[in-house]
Amino acid sequence: MNKNCNRRLREILSAREAVLLPGASNALTARIIEDLGFKAIYVTGAGVTNTFLGVPDIGLISMTELANHVSAMRDVVALPLIVDADTGFGNPLNVTRTIRVLERSGANAIQLEDQEFPKRCGHFSGKGVIASTDMVQKIRAAADARIDPDLVIVARTDAIATHGFEDAMERAAAYIEAGADMTFVEAPRIKEQIVEIPRRLKAPQFINIVAGGLTPVIALDELKNMGYSMILYANAALQASVAGMQKVLKHLKEHGSLDEVSAELVSFEERQRLVGKTDYDALERKYS
Repeated sequence: MNKNCNRRLREILSAREAVLLPGASNALTARIIEDLGFKAIYVTGAGVTNTFLGVPDIGLISMTELANHVSAMRDVVALPLIVDADTGFGNPLNVTRTIRVLERSGANAIQLEDQEFPKRCGHFSGKGVIASTDMVQKIRAAADARIDPDLVIVARTDAIATHGFEDAMERAAAYIEAGADMTFVEAPRIKEQIVEIPRRLKAPQFINIVAGGLTPVIALDELKNMGYSMILYANAALQASVAGMQKVLKHLKEHGSLDEVSAELVSFEERQRLVGKTDYDALERKYS
């Protein structure tokens, strides 16, 4: 399935039709994204870190923990998985192992970024970036390490925050030359920069839309006309789930029941449908 997903993802990227890309922090969220008819899933490093460890996105997740989440998602969905692998968990040698492990776990695209370790969320202050030449070697190592040449290597640069827009564009171009199939120029600050990114870079492009983040929100049709391949909402599902949990649990604590917020809850039957209980019922009957 991975090879087919790799090719399907490349077709989506080459069309440059601003496909919406929601993020998943766990396998249940991945199931919901697929059930709603989206075309691909972004395995969000920030989301996995927040939900699994309950800590901020500052480089605290391990490669093994991330790979376990990718494997769990791969087991239950057929959509392409684009995996946020942060800085690759080290130097080019570490990147080689990271690519091999995540590809075996079911990734169809693996994203690496040029931040210093420990990395930070792209919309946090205090970031630093490594030398462009060092990141080029990481990208070369990633491209060489993949088993299937159709596995997509995504190179992200956070240089706008530290070195300015032109440096970020030069870095992205260098990463494409080194073997990146797609680039992700994180946190453009003004619309003019958003227009320039897909116009000047030859590879397909992400743009990351973060509620309350640094990048201005632009209509989907306009982003499609600019030539973006994917519009990333990495943690929209996570933010919505946190808001829902806070609302329902606050009501429960204050009133001792869920009567007045029952409409906020998914039904018992719908929850079982989403996790594929009928498939397990059929297996139980088959082997009983």
